[in-house]
Amino acid sequence: QVQLVESGGGLVQPGGSLRLSCAASGSIFSINAMGWYRQAPGKERELVAAITSGGSTNYADSVKGRFTISRDNAKNTVYLQMNSLKPEDTAVYYCNADQVALRILPGLYDYWGQGTQVTVSS
Repeated sequence: QVQLVESGGGLVQPGGSLRLSCAASGSIFSINAMGWYRQAPGKERELVAAITSGGSTNYADSVKGRFTISRDNAKNTVYLQMNSLKPEDTAVYYCNADQVALRILPGLYDYWGQGTQVTVSS
């Protein structure tokens, strides 16, 4: 019922910038929190940043001061501006929509995007 479509990944040199976007579509009534997670080879998936519908944000310590998460509630879209990228930021980045209320079913649901590769290398 809900799809999350990510875009904006790619290859960038250390110190460079990328902007990820994730648009949620479907029978959505509301979304509580949207966020970005990442998973590097051989590592567990970890939270990068999250933002609530009210604008409260949460960041992993490793990205504070470099990454900025923002959200357009009207478009059900979340963005991640990544600056001063480091090789250790290399990972597959996944978009998450948490506590999604649907127009056609009761309850709250959790959805994930398909992932977008971010590679930081010279």
